[in-house]
Amino acid sequence: MSNLIRREASQAVAVQEQVGQYLTFLVGTESFAVNILDVKEIIEIANVTKVPLTPDYIHGVINLRGSVVPVIDLSARLSRHCSDVSKRSCIVLVAVEGSEGAQLIGMLVDEVREILEIPPVNIQPAPDFGTDIRTDFIQAMARVEDVFIILLAINRVLSLDELSLLGALTQTQEPMLAN
Repeated sequence: MSNLIRREASQAVAVQEQVGQYLTFLVGTESFAVNILDVKEIIEIANVTKVPLTPDYIHGVINLRGSVVPVIDLSARLSRHCSDVSKRSCIVLVAVEGSEGAQLIGMLVDEVREILEIPPVNIQPAPDFGTDIRTDFIQAMARVEDVFIILLAINRVLSLDELSLLGALTQTQEPMLAN
């Protein structure tokens, strides 16, 4: 009997270890999430410097403790309209892997909700249809109670090509932000 209890306890620990933690947030009225391990910080919207001649989804850059960090308007990036900044809007800072290592990028979101633990059994592959978001941006779909949450593939939403554009953007803005 004690072997059975130990085995059940170890199985429970194994299942618990597989549970992923995700930061959930709203873009418009839709719920999205990213793996909490990708999130470095959540900050209020501060002085965002607009950068001319950049795509609509690049909201601008911020000075974060002396470093220039590009900010992406996630709503515009997901082929929606540009976000209307409100009191609940904030910037989620994520580390995105590129050819030159990780780069810190801010994502403008409408509202941060909570951190959820989602077991793998509640995560399903992304559908090939039925959403107005590019399917390669969706890592998976999570079902929490009766709500579906779109799990974003951060490295695809912020692709390597765009990272190089953002790298050039940061280098050109550093002298301007230092003043």
